[in-house]
Amino acid sequence: MDAIDYAKSHKPAGSPVQEVNDPFLEDSGIRLLMKRDDLIHQHISGNKWRKLRHNIAEAVQQNHHTILTFGGAYSNHIAATAFACKKAGLESIGIIRGEDDLTNPTLNFARENGMQLDFVSREKYRKMTSAETRCFASQSTIDQETQDIASLPERFGRVFLIPEGGANGSGVRGCAEILPEIEENFDVVCCAAGTGTTLAGLSLTLKENQQLLGFPALKGGGFLKEDVERLMVESGLRQPPTVNHQLITDYHFGGYAKLKSELLEFINDFTDRTGIPLDPIYTGKMMFGIYDLIQKSFFAEGTTILAIHTGGLQGWQGMKHRRLFQLTFSC
Repeated sequence: MDAIDYAKSHKPAGSPVQEVNDPFLEDSGIRLLMKRDDLIHQHISGNKWRKLRHNIAEAVQQNHHTILTFGGAYSNHIAATAFACKKAGLESIGIIRGEDDLTNPTLNFARENGMQLDFVSREKYRKMTSAETRCFASQSTIDQETQDIASLPERFGRVFLIPEGGANGSGVRGCAEILPEIEENFDVVCCAAGTGTTLAGLSLTLKENQQLLGFPALKGGGFLKEDVERLMVESGLRQPPTVNHQLITDYHFGGYAKLKSELLEFINDFTDRTGIPLDPIYTGKMMFGIYDLIQKSFFAEGTTILAIHTGGLQGWQGMKHRRLFQLTFSC
C-alpha cells in the first residue's frame, strides 16, 4: 500500500484487532483488545493514515498539486504528510512552530520527502492555526481578518490546506471507518486525543450500548469537548444528537513534551509483557490510564475494552532528540 492508492480509493485501510495477553489482567475480570492501526504503514500509521486518506483524495480530485499544513517541530502529522504527499506525487509545505534545527529527525525526515518548511514564531503560529481552523476547516474562502492566513496563497500559490493534525471533516470521515471494520464485540472504546478528530469519528459510529472514553494528551483537555462536537458536524456524516463520549483528563503527564519516569517504566514493561509498542505522547498515556482505571474498579467485571492504537511511534525520535530519555529499542 502507498499513498497514491488511498488517494484514489474509498476503501477503509483495515488493521488487525489483537487480544492483549497480559498477566496483569488475568484476575481483573476485564478483557482488553487493541485495534492495531499502528501496523497500517511504517510512516503513515494510525490515525494519520485515516485523517490524510480522504484529504489527499480530495486534493487529487480537485486537481491540486500542493498540500499545505501545520505542525510542531516533532509532529507526527508533519512527518506523515510529507511522506504521503511524496508517494501521491504531490508537493507539500509545512508551516512549523518554532525555529529550524538541522539535527531534528522529524524535520529532516520531512525534508527528505520533499516538504518545504516555513518556520514561524509560536505567537504567529497560534494566530495562524486559530484562524485556519475557522476559515479553512472545509476549504472555505479565505477570511481577510487574519493577514497571515490571507497571505498564504500569495506566498505559496494555489494550495490544498489541511489543518493541524488533519483536524477537519475529511479527517473525521477517515476515522469513522475504524469501528465498522471490527467484528469482535466490545463494551468500551478507549482512544488517545490530540485534536479530537479521531474521537469525533468514533463518536459518529459508536453503537448505543457502547461507551467511548477519550484520553487527552494535553493538560486541561476538557476543551476538546467543543472541538469534537464541531468536527462531528463538519464531517457531514450526521448531526450529533447527544455527546456520547467522556473525556478522561487525569493522564496527560504534563503535556506533549513531557516524559515522566513513571510513564516510561509503564511503557517499557507493557511492551516487554505484550510485545506491543506504545508511543510516549498518546497511546502510552492512554494505556497507563486504562490500567489505572482497571485497578480502581472503574470498569464493571466482564467488560470488554477496545483500545485504539493510533500510531505515533516516530514520536520516540523526538524524545531522544530532546534528550528526555535514552532510546533503548528500535522504533
